[in-house]
Amino acid sequence: MAAASMIRAPVGQNPRLAGRGGGVVRCSLQGAVVGGRAEWQSSCAVLSSKVAALGAHTVNGHVAPAPAPPQHGAVLDLVPVSSIDGGVKKNLPQPLRIADLSPAPMHGSQLRVAYQGVPGAYSEKAAGKAYPGSDAIPCDQFEVAFQAVELWIADRAVLPVENSLGGSIHRNYDLLLRHRLHIVGEVQLPVHHCLLALPGVRKECLTRVVSHPQALAQCEHTLTAMGLNVVREAFDDTAGAAEHVAANGLRDTAAIASSRAAELYGMEVLADGIQDDSGNVTRFVMLAREPIVPRTDRPFKTSIVFAHDKEGTSVLFKVLSAFAFRDISLTKIESRPHRHRPIRLVDDANVGTAKHFEYMFYIDFQASMAEPRAQNALAEVQEYTSFLRVLGSYPMDMTPMTAGSSSDTSPSS
Repeated sequence: MAAASMIRAPVGQNPRLAGRGGGVVRCSLQGAVVGGRAEWQSSCAVLSSKVAALGAHTVNGHVAPAPAPPQHGAVLDLVPVSSIDGGVKKNLPQPLRIADLSPAPMHGSQLRVAYQGVPGAYSEKAAGKAYPGSDAIPCDQFEVAFQAVELWIADRAVLPVENSLGGSIHRNYDLLLRHRLHIVGEVQLPVHHCLLALPGVRKECLTRVVSHPQALAQCEHTLTAMGLNVVREAFDDTAGAAEHVAANGLRDTAAIASSRAAELYGMEVLADGIQDDSGNVTRFVMLAREPIVPRTDRPFKTSIVFAHDKEGTSVLFKVLSAFAFRDISLTKIESRPHRHRPIRLVDDANVGTAKHFEYMFYIDFQASMAEPRAQNALAEVQEYTSFLRVLGSYPMDMTPMTAGSSSDTSPSS
């Protein structure tokens, strides 16, 4: 796979996305999520500024004003195309296409997929499994990956939402609610950790091990059993930790990462398969700007988020009962603080000083939105909730799991 430059959010500023050609797409976080008429107006503003910039020219080193706009009734050919009319070749204006607003795929790739991390990260493997042969775009933050899709720098994003040992990645659940992308699929990736060091370094010489916090936690008992008396330090991601050790020539430091990271950064594998549990699996979701059409000819999963403004636990019970009565299996339920109303003050008269936390609830259930039972269940849920949003209805990942095989079987390796 061709090397890709990292899309970064500069420190101390709103995240800005770097273009694949070295330019910068200057869209701040506040303007990232747009849709409908707002998106159309934003696109028109960008195009107007580009047309004005192209119209300006320099005279003796000074910028001259752009040519006067066309008179009433004149036609502005933004993208002229040839047409034959009565034997005369004419130029006609071509309708604006989505491709005009989006950078063309690089290296002949059909799809650009954003992921968080650097090359060699497990997220890159998940992106390769989800979209074989795609052009993987590394991003330095989860939110930058969301914005890359929203701003047409990428076509898809593949991001982790939960791990069988470490639990949920709460940051991405919050971002799913903040942004307007749709879940269009899922990928389950077995995690196979390796202990990496510079060539010639022995385990006895190590004083420090760096990696992502979840990777450190997933290998804690194995590191202790190996007799390594080392300081364990957190890093942004596993492959980034390996890159850091290699770039700085740290001969007293090892990294926990994949075998692909060892190949990319010229490191040696001191120990293979050091995760505490061989059943270590991370679930990733595939995100797109538009939802897919749900079907009933294969197993589907649907993800929703909801909130309620009524006191007590009976509302949550009623919501869960709506699925139980229709024999719909839930595969996950997750609660997150309500960002705009984290605390409610109540007493017996529903006014006062008693504090109760407010939550948003995320639920995954095994049914397609094309099924009447799922539609009826959500219609009932809507009666009990003040907010309900379908994050996506998508095919389940039915790939058989082989413990400890991810380092060799991923399409992106």
